[in-house]
Amino acid sequence: MLDLLSGFVTELRRSGLPVSLTEHLDAAEAVRHIPLEDRDGLKYALAATLVKSSSHWTAFETAFEVFFAVRSGAGAAAEEGEEGDQGEDESAQAGREGPRGEGRGWKGGGAGEGMTPEELAELLFKSLVSADTAMMNAVARNAVERYAGMEPGRPVGGTYYLYRTLRNLDLDAVMERLMAQAREGASGGSLTDLEERLAADEYKARIEKFRRAVETEIRRRLVEDRGAEALARSVRKPLPEDIDVMHATRDELATLHRVLHPLSRKLAVRLARKRRHGRKGPLDFRATVRRSLSTGGVPVEPRFRHPRPAKPEIFVIADISGSVASFARFTLHLVYAISSQFSKVRSFVFVDGIDEVTRFFEGVVDPAEAVARINTEADVIWVDGHSDYGHALTEFHRRWGDQVTSRSSIMVLGDARNNYHASQSWVLEDLQARARHVFWLNPEPRDYWGSGDSIVGEYGIHCDDVVECRTLRQLEHFVGNLA
Repeated sequence: MLDLLSGFVTELRRSGLPVSLTEHLDAAEAVRHIPLEDRDGLKYALAATLVKSSSHWTAFETAFEVFFAVRSGAGAAAEEGEEGDQGEDESAQAGREGPRGEGRGWKGGGAGEGMTPEELAELLFKSLVSADTAMMNAVARNAVERYAGMEPGRPVGGTYYLYRTLRNLDLDAVMERLMAQAREGASGGSLTDLEERLAADEYKARIEKFRRAVETEIRRRLVEDRGAEALARSVRKPLPEDIDVMHATRDELATLHRVLHPLSRKLAVRLARKRRHGRKGPLDFRATVRRSLSTGGVPVEPRFRHPRPAKPEIFVIADISGSVASFARFTLHLVYAISSQFSKVRSFVFVDGIDEVTRFFEGVVDPAEAVARINTEADVIWVDGHSDYGHALTEFHRRWGDQVTSRSSIMVLGDARNNYHASQSWVLEDLQARARHVFWLNPEPRDYWGSGDSIVGEYGIHCDDVVECRTLRQLEHFVGNLA
């Protein structure tokens, strides 16, 4: 068990979860007090000792389902538990007799090769109608055996096997049949709108429970075939803060939106604390001499000037063309969410034209609403709608360049792919002379910089720093050092 726990903790660290040696020891101590057959109890005991952020729960749960997958034999029986014991007579009898009492079926988790696809579908329908968990698990095992077509040794995570199994079961048709039966059984032969919704929600929950049973069975077989470590590598997913924004899927973008608000609150608190507890300033010679009079002129206690750091003024200039638009949206969202830590935040977006969009954020509680308006209302097209950094920067310099002062910090967001237009890098050179800092945040991997039409090198020589910024973790680190 300790070896299994050690492998599990190693996988959590590889997934990005910060698990210390002390927390590893706490988890080992917690396992001593949890019966191993209580899988849910074990899961939440380990979570209590190893997980520190709700955004890390999915990664923890994925690793747990792999390393503590239900094993065949006694493990499968333990999963079914008391509910399986209570329904043993009824479900086993249904399995042996089949839907029409023809003596076809399985024992425990057998192959079920004696049943036709129609009989298996009928048994699935009955298990969903009665919400019989033991029967659902048995149907799931037989469905995987019949439909998944699992190949020993194949390095996959199981998603394809799950798709093949559920496609053959046609759960959409099963849902329609369940609802039809619910309507037939209603008084008057129809359901009210509320009853229809409640019935649909209930049957969807049961179907989802069956889908999880199929997934669990596939995972069990993969672990037995390839081992937990190999399977964990194939199903490992990045934490929300490590997702590459440029290539995120729709579900991953939704996850990023959910974690962005708590991240911005945490970052704002951190910046405020950093500002309050700044390091000591330079030596205050006059105060030190005055203090030394009480010790005979010996400066025993040097006095320092306590710094009063001014809040910087931020100019954000963001490319919102193509794939970099998602990165610009998240950056604008985060910067405005912590805008209280800056004296002023002004935002500009461009493609080949440029427009100030600060007005969209005024009086808005959720910055996401302002970012959504930018996509439809900002005037960012000059000629053909292809990125032209040179023209956009020139226009910024002409219209707003004289408003950049020594208190201003400029953040340029973009991949610097200029479609072979003139760079006009002199603009950044002049802005750097006027501003406190000029930073360039590039969402492309550093290895791609300077390839093709990328001219980030021409701009980088006029910036205080050019930062690879592809994930929320990198963005958080940069903004945390900015204030």
